[in-house]
Amino acid sequence: MPKHDSPTSRPGPRALAERYALLPLRLFLGATFVYAALDKLTDPAFRAASGPGSLADTLAGVESTAGAPFLIDLAQRAPEGFAWAIALGELAVGAGILLGLLGRLAALGGALLSLSLWLTVSWSVEPYYLGNDLAYLMAWTPFVLAGTPYLSVDAWLAARRRA
Repeated sequence: MPKHDSPTSRPGPRALAERYALLPLRLFLGATFVYAALDKLTDPAFRAASGPGSLADTLAGVESTAGAPFLIDLAQRAPEGFAWAIALGELAVGAGILLGLLGRLAALGGALLSLSLWLTVSWSVEPYYLGNDLAYLMAWTPFVLAGTPYLSVDAWLAARRRA
């Protein structure tokens, strides 16, 4: 058994750094998505059927350059509903990843939100690395793969099941 896994020894600084390496990214993603959600939920213009600042207005602006125009068409059928879905989805994945509650599922939701935003809103940003949605998509990937195994509700529940 490696020294840092022994129940009687304390993990060294390197083992702690390795274990918690993704924690700053998790906190950043969670806080950012919760903030983005609250920003949308408190902005009636974003949730309006039309007008400046609305999702409908944004979609109309990117319609001709989107990588997945079918997503634009779908959202334009019910922009108010999609605005609510985006905001509540961001809130759910942000809170889920912050708490580490259903971490893989929260991360998958975040990845899907980021993917849909990349394929629509930020698809035509040039050069591509200036568009943030692709970077967010990549940032969610470690949590889709590994979940939230430390300092999380998921870890606490797993420990209770083992006990």
